[in-house]
Amino acid sequence: MIDADIPVIVTGKQKKIALVAHDARKRDLLEWAEFNKLTLSKHILFGTGTTGTLLRDRLGLDVTVFRSGPLGGDQQIGAKIVDGEIDFLMFFWDPMSTHPHDPDVKALLRISVLSNIPVACNRASADFIISSHLMDEEYKRRLIDFETRLHRDIPGF
Repeated sequence: MIDADIPVIVTGKQKKIALVAHDARKRDLLEWAEFNKLTLSKHILFGTGTTGTLLRDRLGLDVTVFRSGPLGGDQQIGAKIVDGEIDFLMFFWDPMSTHPHDPDVKALLRISVLSNIPVACNRASADFIISSHLMDEEYKRRLIDFETRLHRDIPGF
């Protein structure tokens, strides 16, 4: 039962998927995308700079390409998530390296959780998401109510 007071975003049968990978994980994402090319081609795809270009040029997928992650691409994807224009984030990030845009990466992952979208950070989680029966049907994604925290009473104010 869905509470009528909790807002939902209806994700259609055609999903809007963001594909992002750090340099050390691009090969893994490309191999995963090639294996799932038929499924991915049925959806609307977005990618940051090099990753999106590689997916488009090497696999022939139709990908809307944003700026490179360190140059604002992570933030562009985050804005699309906030606006309800991206349903999934497939972000193969490299846990063994530091990156100059680590705050942007953390912000992207944070906004994904706040927006209650599925996030795959590795191939196994991406496999489970893309093979879910929910990929082929509408899904009512419940938004988490963070408004009460924003409008709380702060002692002394």
